[in-house]
Amino acid sequence: MACCCGSAGCSLCCDCCPRIRQSLSTRFMYALYFILVVVLCCIMMSTTVAHKMKEHIPFFEDMCKGIKAGDTCEKLVGYSAVYRVCFGMACFFFIFCLLTLKINNSKSCRAHIHNGFWFFKLLLLGAMCSGAFFIPDQDTFLNAWRYVGAVGGFLFIGIQLLLLVEFAHKWNKNWTAGTASNKLWYASLALVTLIMYSIATGGLVLMAVFYTQKDGCMENKILLGVNGGLCVLISLVAISPCVQNRQPHSGLLQSGVISCYVTYLTFSALSSKPAEVVLDEHGKNVTICVPDFGQDLYRDENLVTILGTSLLIGCILYSCLTSTTRSSSDALQGRYAAPELEIARCCFCFSPGGESAFCLLP
Repeated sequence: MACCCGSAGCSLCCDCCPRIRQSLSTRFMYALYFILVVVLCCIMMSTTVAHKMKEHIPFFEDMCKGIKAGDTCEKLVGYSAVYRVCFGMACFFFIFCLLTLKINNSKSCRAHIHNGFWFFKLLLLGAMCSGAFFIPDQDTFLNAWRYVGAVGGFLFIGIQLLLLVEFAHKWNKNWTAGTASNKLWYASLALVTLIMYSIATGGLVLMAVFYTQKDGCMENKILLGVNGGLCVLISLVAISPCVQNRQPHSGLLQSGVISCYVTYLTFSALSSKPAEVVLDEHGKNVTICVPDFGQDLYRDENLVTILGTSLLIGCILYSCLTSTTRSSSDALQGRYAAPELEIARCCFCFSPGGESAFCLLP
């Protein structure tokens, strides 16, 4: 925080901080902002946090009434609050998307704004996320934003697939290259591939046990059968001669990674599906097609949330920070090599010699 407020607060640590490329520091800071908002959304989705705040903060109800968030701040928790916060974050990144259009080098005024002023950007992000709660006609806004969220989620699943395929392809290529000097890389590659397929197969088997029954649950059975068949199909395609001739580095590792991802998506779909209620032989309502964990019937939703959030953050960090992705920094490196060699400017942190250092502060 001191580094973001000015150069004096971080002058003691700048000299010992590693110097990195400007594009990497910019991507790191934007990814950090995104992760901060994701963590905030996770907190807002947790009912446990809301109950603990109500129990341990004496003036909690008065504070909620003062900011007109309801008697127990119910407007600041749940899916509706997350939609509002995500709308503010989407507006923030869309503004800077427009700001970076047609930028030819890192010397222009817009490039300096894009690569610096992080403290003020943090304030702007907070203002946009907070301002979303004051949008009039909240019901219409939330209904419209739910459709936007559904379309955006569908598109992001496609982006995740591309990132996972790219990651697995480079993983397979690097380990295959290592076999030239050490044949143990073959064993490592085979072991990892076996683990991936074991996870995918085990996941499908467990879902078949917990989410299907002998009678009923036909939709769940069809979903498991179709996704399992598709996993087998992509595995056969990955090792087919026509694919191997065009892409020699293609193999079972890529299909194994995608099979694990498809298994996760199937688990997410089944856990989100409403439970079916039927009458048993005694005329009582019985819930079927969901795992019975006793009193906590929907505990699997927590696992879906954890897996989904981890995968989301992992894909964002991979796409933003890896130097091998096809990002804006690669375009600068290919077309504008000189600006890419500049040292990162982060948080107004400058060294005495005029260069800037990137401060990684706890």
